[in-house]
Formats: sequence, C-alpha cells, structure tokens
Amino acid sequence: MPAHEVMVVGGGPVGLLFATLLVQQGVDAVVFERRGAADTRTRAIGIHPPGLDALDAAGVGAAVRSEALVLDGGEVRSRRRLLAAVSFDAERPVHVLAQPRTDALLRARLRELSPEALRTGRAVRSLRDDGREVTAQVEGAEGAFEVSAAVAVVADGVHSGLRRALGAGWRRRPGSAPYAMLDADDPEPDRVAVLHCEPEGLVESFPLPGGRRRWVLRQGRPAAIDAEDFRARIMQRTGIRPPIDPAAQPARFLASQHVVERFAHGRIALLGDAAREISPIGGQGMNLGWSDAVTLADIVGRAPRRRFDLEPYARAARRSAVRAQRRSAFYMSMGAPATGTRLVAREALMSALGARPMRGWTAGLITMRGL
Repeated sequence: MPAHEVMVVGGGPVGLLFATLLVQQGVDAVVFERRGAADTRTRAIGIHPPGLDALDAAGVGAAVRSEALVLDGGEVRSRRRLLAAVSFDAERPVHVLAQPRTDALLRARLRELSPEALRTGRAVRSLRDDGREVTAQVEGAEGAFEVSAAVAVVADGVHSGLRRALGAGWRRRPGSAPYAMLDADDPEPDRVAVLHCEPEGLVESFPLPGGRRRWVLRQGRPAAIDAEDFRARIMQRTGIRPPIDPAAQPARFLASQHVVERFAHGRIALLGDAAREISPIGGQGMNLGWSDAVTLADIVGRAPRRRFDLEPYARAARRSAVRAQRRSAFYMSMGAPATGTRLVAREALMSALGARPMRGWTAGLITMRGL
C-alpha cells in the first residue's frame, strides 16, 4: 500500500498549483522541493486568461488580482514608428505579477489546505515504477529515505534530471535566441506593453507593479553584458533612455524550445517545463503549465480505485505544447534582426495584424486563445 496517493516532484508554480488542485479534491498529495527556501528570482510575470482560470480553480485568483497590474494593451513599434496597437478587454485580461509573489500565494494556499504537503529541502534522486506504485529515493537533512505513491508527477523544471533518467527524450523544436533582461524604475508608469521589433533585434518593455518596468533585449550572441551596455543598446535601437542603475546586472538567458517524446510513463507523468520548454517570448510557458495541471488533476482526481490512465493527459499536453511552440517561434521571428526586403515585409505583416479587422484576432492570439 503506497504512503501517498500522489507524489509531486518540484515545488515551483506548476507543481504547487497541481498539488493544490488535488488536495482540494481530497487527494493525499505530497510535494518534494529540493530548495530549502523559496525561489526569489523574478522570471515569469505575465498571467494570461488560461492561467488566471487555473489560479481561480486553485483558490488564489482573487489574491492574484488584488496584487497584479492589469495591462491595458500592447503596441508594436519599428524604426520609431507605431505599427500596431491592440487592447485587452475585460473578457481576456492580461495580469502582471512577479513569479515569487505568485509562488508565495500558491504556497500559502497549499499550506492552508494541507500544512504538511510541501516538503522543502528534499531532493528526489530517482523514481521506480513497479506497475502498482512508484517509489522515490529522496535525500534531505535527515538523510536518504524512500517514499511511495500511487502516481508520481515530475514538475522539476526544464533541467529535470528525472526526465533524463526516465528516458523520456528531449526533442528540439524551432525557435532559439539569446536575450538579456533587467528590471528598472519607470518614471512615467503606464499599463501598456511595447515590443520594439527593430532592425538590430527585439527590445521588449513591460510594465510591472510598483512603478517598475522590465526590459528584454535580444542579443546577437550569448555574451556578457553590463548595465551601461544594456542601456546603450536600448537607446541605439529605440531612442529611449531607461533609468537603469549602473550597478545592476542584466540576467542572460537562452530562449529555446523542446518537447518530450513521452509525457506519461506508466504511473509517472511529466508536467510543466519538465515536459516541454517554451520560449519565454510571449509569456506562455507558466500559463500553459497551469492549464495542463488542471487537466491532469482532473484525470487523477477522478480515477476509480487508483486505476490511473495518464494517456489522455499526455495527448492533450502534447497538442497544446506544439501549438504554443509554434506561436512562440513566430513571436521570436518577428523580433529577429532584419534588413531590406525582409524587414519591410515583417513591418507590413505586423501592421496588418494591428488593422481594425484583425485586432480582435490578434489580441486573442497574444492572450493564448485556443491553448
């Protein structure tokens, strides 16, 4: 007899939401998170309608709304000209909240429902599925020990070691580019996200709660960059002089895309970034992980007498991952360096997408309609 009904590996935003959904259904779920303290890095910030629906299902939607900034819309610019502008209406709003705050709200909710469910400072080293239950080898301050569950869900991120051990595969998908990112004060805060699709490459500008703004710069190659160089490149491409602290250090990342060959292995499922990597350009990854968590929690929570069939989740998750990756690849191509005929054609396409007949469709594309 397994010790738990469901074991979740990874206490990030997707693993926390998934466990919360299960506990709300009366399922005995435990979460093992290798980090002893919460991750304070500000990474994902955009919460699209599918993500907000999932947060509502987990009982934290109202709290997120109370803290988040709601975007009025977005603009696309190139060569100092406005190409397109779309508004986000009340039916499909986009909220902005730093990931550490979203994580904190999910942690508090899970703790409220099941104080012992989240076990931090415990790293799951291996999983063994014998067809009746899954046994995990876990290491923590108390030493090494084993834990069993009827089902295990691996949500330990894009660098998942368990994914490799399971032989799930990791297939590259189109879309890859290096970027640098930095948050700065915004002297004239507004609620409009701006994409500067310049000949030299993309500059993104997103408003944040608290009078801050996030700047994202596409680099030509993965290279170290300091605050002064970061600011100078934004100025060169857009003519904007953001008030960046010279002592600040831009974060660098390589946006790329992958998908596993198998989302489910018997009684083990892969979820979130452990199952697929989606470029952060477009802000789909965390939201899609939450949506997939809702799907999987519904399947697991309704399974009769522990007869778990994870294949319906695997099929649905693969379809949504491929669709999202296609969108992200398109977004990245619109922000790639371009000159001549290619640049003119790209600007014409973006202008067409922002034309009155297309604005509603474009807003739906941006806010993850159909995913």
